[in-house]
Amino acid sequence: MRIVCLDAAPADAGDLDWSGISSLGELTVHPNTAARDVTRRLSGATVALTNKVRIDDAVMESAPDLRLICVLATGYDVVEIEAARRRGITVCNVPAYSTASTAQLAIGLLIALASRIDAHNAAVHRGEWSDAPAFTFWKHPLVELDGLTLAIVGTGAIGSRVGRIAEAMGMSVISAQLPGRPAGATGAWLRVPFSEAMAAADAVSLHAPLTADTKHLIDADVLRSMKAGAFIVNAGRGPLVDEAAMRAALDSSAIAGYASDVLSTEPPPHSHPLFGAPNCILTPHIGWATLAARKRLLATVEANIRAWVDREPQNTVS
Repeated sequence: MRIVCLDAAPADAGDLDWSGISSLGELTVHPNTAARDVTRRLSGATVALTNKVRIDDAVMESAPDLRLICVLATGYDVVEIEAARRRGITVCNVPAYSTASTAQLAIGLLIALASRIDAHNAAVHRGEWSDAPAFTFWKHPLVELDGLTLAIVGTGAIGSRVGRIAEAMGMSVISAQLPGRPAGATGAWLRVPFSEAMAAADAVSLHAPLTADTKHLIDADVLRSMKAGAFIVNAGRGPLVDEAAMRAALDSSAIAGYASDVLSTEPPPHSHPLFGAPNCILTPHIGWATLAARKRLLATVEANIRAWVDREPQNTVS
């Protein structure tokens, strides 16, 4: 069995062990693969591993030996699922491997906004504390999160973990209704109509999947409806937020801060509208990237291949 990984680099910084997967067949690991090289590299492959390299119907047509596609992620939009189904190709993903790590980052970003950690750290390094007349100073208002309301947008595994951590910090948690979902009691928290949740929230944490209905879920109208002191954290998908509208809201102090681990275009252009925005913290899509999470990712990919070989496929999306 020939196994080809098209783009190991996003997940592997040279600290992962591929021996479990290599024991299952002839493994070739490419750090990255350009679109023009996908067909050639999958020639004769039975199993394809991909993170962000797209495998569409044309690629499948050119790889007649392909029988299994393993996505090295939870999202699987890089694979043309209907084409795989028509061709009898199994597609597996890796659910929930980064729940703890992504929730940790989301809460960290919220705390960073509330305490303006980035601004105060920069001030200390510039020597402002050294020159201060007293033992302490602060450059921006500091917000205590205890007792405030956090609206979770998307209460799957990650959103639910964020909600539980927030409750442990003393926050009141509500679930914001997503398009097509009913309001009312559900799970651990009351599901509040979206517009009401946004108006009531002191902070919002975004974890919804990206669909046609959730693209630009946070737009100029929503931002205008929110409290001026509200924070928004995005550890879901960049396009959940209209980034031009977010820049305008930050510039006008319509909301107090935005922190995001994801952007609409990744890597972003140097001219991205959020670069340089006030009280805006951006991290380079690292919520999933702790060593513990990446080890779980690779272990689950190995388990997915083993289960498929044993004709008991798991984590299938096609």
